[in-house]
Amino acid sequence: MVRLSKSELIFKIVTILLVTVFALLAFYPVIYSFSASISGKIAYEAGEVVLFPKDVSFQVYELIYYDKGLWISFINTLFYTIFGTAWSIIISALGAYALSKRRLLFRRQFNFLVVFTMWFNAGMVPLYLNYINMGVDTRWGIIVAFGVQGFNIILLRSFFEAIPREIEEAATIDGANEFDLLTRIFLPMSKAAIATVTLFYATSRWNSYFWSRMLLNDPTELPLQVYMRILIENYQKMFDDMPIDLPYSSDSYIFAVLVVSIIPVLIIYPYLQRYFTRGVNLGGVKE
Repeated sequence: MVRLSKSELIFKIVTILLVTVFALLAFYPVIYSFSASISGKIAYEAGEVVLFPKDVSFQVYELIYYDKGLWISFINTLFYTIFGTAWSIIISALGAYALSKRRLLFRRQFNFLVVFTMWFNAGMVPLYLNYINMGVDTRWGIIVAFGVQGFNIILLRSFFEAIPREIEEAATIDGANEFDLLTRIFLPMSKAAIATVTLFYATSRWNSYFWSRMLLNDPTELPLQVYMRILIENYQKMFDDMPIDLPYSSDSYIFAVLVVSIIPVLIIYPYLQRYFTRGVNLGGVKE
């Protein structure tokens, strides 16, 4: 067992305390949202709900069960996340593989163009007009148009470049073509980087809001984030026609929707988080 010096022990204790405090601060909104969603109307409006719920009632979740618009937007978000992430991974992997090859003609120029998109863009108005002219106002349009991010291509390219060339040369001698090299050598050896980029893309797709609201006109195609924003803007009108003696506050419904929306993230993220730091570090280190 390694014995820590006094300064190292103090540093370790302070680090653990700070991380614990930050974790509690980050998790508190989730706890408060759930507590507020199941608390009684009188207790909530009196400000008695701080951490734990008061006058517990789950009736607001029964209301969510019958909210057809919420579940349609939930399915839309799953559609955008699953198919959008798959499309992004395919395009990014193909682009990164090509850019990792030194024999690629104009390789330096192509790499510069990819990096250039990370520094500059045309601006919001030109982008909006470009998307409108391209007809990016459907589900598949959103998936295809926002398929690639330059940072993720560079991350995968750096990881592919770190794979020893001897492995590629041995596979080539055995008769492997470019497709075989990518699918049987590079991708299996890059699981950490692929998982990291998948996490980046999936998070971006799941949280997509601005362009989805700007471009999508059909209410049945809106993702969950847009639906939640519209709900927050109009929730008071929704409760105006309801009985005033409801056991829960109108805010409780909003909090309940927030809780339901983050359940998939809370379930999936812990399984992918371990790849996050590992994949970024491996992708940026040359051996």
